[in-house]
Amino acid sequence: MRPIIYDLCAGTGAWSRPYAEAGYDVRLVDLPIDVRLLELPRVPVHGVLAAPPCTVFAASGYRWPRTDDDLRGGLSVVDACLRFVVAVRPQWWALENPEGRLKRYIGRPAFWFNPCDYGDPYTKRTLLWGRFTAPWATPTLPECKNPIRRMSPGPERAAQRSVTPAGFARAFFAANP
Repeated sequence: MRPIIYDLCAGTGAWSRPYAEAGYDVRLVDLPIDVRLLELPRVPVHGVLAAPPCTVFAASGYRWPRTDDDLRGGLSVVDACLRFVVAVRPQWWALENPEGRLKRYIGRPAFWFNPCDYGDPYTKRTLLWGRFTAPWATPTLPECKNPIRRMSPGPERAAQRSVTPAGFARAFFAANP
């Protein structure tokens, strides 16, 4: 039986792509499937990747006030991801979100990185919570100076900004097979 990886709030599936390419049974959970309604699988789960939407938590959005309802909605997705982890007891798991408010609700992260630490030419401080082996940084750039990717406003902006950098995804897979 192939090891099963759940990719919660998967978006493009970029974080779990190295697992799929290596032959793992990767199960992407994203709209229209709501992670808050995800039923427990009847098979052992090897690993869980979770990247809940960061819109209400990210420091980059501090200039837009968030209501209590916004925070409750965002936290309900985070809670569902963590509930799934507790229920399936995987060998390893990680929850990702950029620098921002989330640590006020779930505590200090276990690890943080910038995409340029893994060869992608920009910065975007990203935090990870969970039980996993931290990947070795493998920068291919002389310095990590470039700011976060600038993108024009539009309906696809949030989705584009949330794609897991390929270099980090490969390094995470190597450290957490």
